[in-house]
Amino acid sequence: MRKAKSLLKEVSTINFHKDFTLNGKGFDSADDLIAYSKKGSPGIHVFLVDWFDKDDFITVKTSGSTGKPKEIKLRKKHMIHSAEATGTYFHLPAKTTALLCLPLDYIAGKMMLVRALTLGWHMDSKAPDAYPLQHVEKIYDFAAMVPMQVYNSLNKLSKIRKLIVGGGAVSKELEAKLQGVSTHVFATYGMTETITHVAVKKLNHRHAELVSASHHYNTLPNVTVSKDDRGCLVIQAPEVADEVVATNDLVEIISSKEFKWLGRYDHIINSGGIKLIPEQIEKKISPIINHRFLVAGIPDEVLGEKLVIVIESEKSDTVILNEVKNLSSLTKYEIPKEIYFIPKFIETETKKIQRQKTLDLLVRKK
Repeated sequence: MRKAKSLLKEVSTINFHKDFTLNGKGFDSADDLIAYSKKGSPGIHVFLVDWFDKDDFITVKTSGSTGKPKEIKLRKKHMIHSAEATGTYFHLPAKTTALLCLPLDYIAGKMMLVRALTLGWHMDSKAPDAYPLQHVEKIYDFAAMVPMQVYNSLNKLSKIRKLIVGGGAVSKELEAKLQGVSTHVFATYGMTETITHVAVKKLNHRHAELVSASHHYNTLPNVTVSKDDRGCLVIQAPEVADEVVATNDLVEIISSKEFKWLGRYDHIINSGGIKLIPEQIEKKISPIINHRFLVAGIPDEVLGEKLVIVIESEKSDTVILNEVKNLSSLTKYEIPKEIYFIPKFIETETKKIQRQKTLDLLVRKK
């Protein structure tokens, strides 16, 4: 009898857990799994063909939120180690029920599938749209979402027992709404180079004595942190990266396993010789602005850079600036000089704000 042709490009050295299922179906081989995905899940199919081929790496693209998107190679063994660290940290053993609702174009979606394959989860997949729980009735142990998906799912979030949120900052408004849900929600810190998250912080269900430290990230197993002479985070994660990862994230180091994120080094505003971190100012202003906004510096003849607020809105409302100026939490240097309105911020494919390109729009309009 003639043997069926394999769908794999080359013989794979990667196996998957015997308990793994996708959309309720188990598989005897990688070929069976790939053949199944080809029928109805193009994104999953493309990834699986690469995952099970002979290469020891996967090529992925970065989100482009802090620069031009680029392709990098990640070792499959590092991706497996990352999956194992997540399983250990969040106590997610074999037969964990998981929902895949992120696109497979980027590392976050790919790693949800790798975790399921590696740890033997029972995974269901659905279209990665803005309302991931719209037609979901099943209860899941674990899922990953971006903030917009979480916001749009608040009334059904109880369908998820543990949820990680990445791909963008969680607003104070959203964090406040999460206090009333049963789901245990965690913000994540990471990047493509560290194969998604290497640290997490709890956003709700915090014990009273830990509320003051709720803005601290705690690292996953086998990850330690320090900072360089710029005050930026340096990550040692030998299980998921061959090299030490130097970032542009300004941090306060609490210990080798804990840190507080302050902002981006490349976003620092130098206004009249005073260095300001826009992300810290945004936190103080956020309770009184209902639209998406950012704080930034634009060129100024006297100050070098002038601190301004840029709000995503079709309508102008100059009253907001007076309200901001009256905030007691702001120092005199943190008070914005002007306010601008832009109908739509420029975003990456993963819906992260491209700050510099958005500011370039503003400068061109002036």
